[in-house]
Amino acid sequence: MADSVTTRLLDTTAESTIESLASGLGYASRSPILRTPMNQGLGYEDVSYPSSDGVPLEGWFIPSEGSTKLIVCMHAFGFNRYGFPSHIEPWKSAFGPGNDTEIDFNLDYKVLHDAGYNVLAFDFRNCGLSGDANGNRMSNNRFETRDVIGTLNYIRSRSDLSSMTLGIFARCMGASVTFRAIHSDPRVFDDVACLVAPLLLSPRVFVEATLESAGLSEYVDEVDRRFQLLTSKPLADGNVSDWAPSVTMPTMTYGVYDDAITRPYDLEEAYVSLGATEKEMFWIEDATARWDAYKYFQRHPKRILEWFDTHMK
Repeated sequence: MADSVTTRLLDTTAESTIESLASGLGYASRSPILRTPMNQGLGYEDVSYPSSDGVPLEGWFIPSEGSTKLIVCMHAFGFNRYGFPSHIEPWKSAFGPGNDTEIDFNLDYKVLHDAGYNVLAFDFRNCGLSGDANGNRMSNNRFETRDVIGTLNYIRSRSDLSSMTLGIFARCMGASVTFRAIHSDPRVFDDVACLVAPLLLSPRVFVEATLESAGLSEYVDEVDRRFQLLTSKPLADGNVSDWAPSVTMPTMTYGVYDDAITRPYDLEEAYVSLGATEKEMFWIEDATARWDAYKYFQRHPKRILEWFDTHMK
């Protein structure tokens, strides 16, 4: 009887984890915008413009007086332009131990602004306050590439922004989306001077790491099967290293070496595969929380600012 109950409980746990991973990756979930640039004393303009397929996107333009340089900032999966409210539930429990303090990207925008950069930050479709699209599905960043292209088109449509030197600071999903967008339409990025793309992550690697930590490694293919039923694509369609050869502008990336929800080889393979001749990668060590990488720039801005300064002269 005890063995039967144990088996039944294990099956229930496995089912819950498998379904949560498949649906969690296949469908977008919105998190609230709790702060604005005004919380850091920054003036800003609310902006709205269409993605390349017409989905309405919402964002902030934060001007830096006298500057002719603009950095486009892109957020991570489940986040929005503000960041992520992981200091309160249900978001506090979303990404595991250590990833449970607030992420406020307005601190990053303050650093960039004070360093002489204009900033444009926006919500991807199905995130923040941007429009619903594609049945709320997130299929290995295929749809979100249209948001990146739409953002660059919007910048070029504004007479006050179109001649600015462009850089991109894109984290996690934002970084992967940018890689895929460059791969799909490289000409759109001809005038982008450089890219900072931390926390690149392939979805199958995330699933493998998550199931391994739960003692359920044998169910990777089952998660993949269910994800494909939801999105029409397998997890492997999101492998970042497949798009990296198309990324030829100067590119910096970094991550947490002991990040519990990924594996170092995934980021390393993407870095090696980069088509850029000018590239840089570093690890944040003595940490296991992915959140340490999200907060790295606001805590230690020098190295990344030097990258932007060098390539956006």
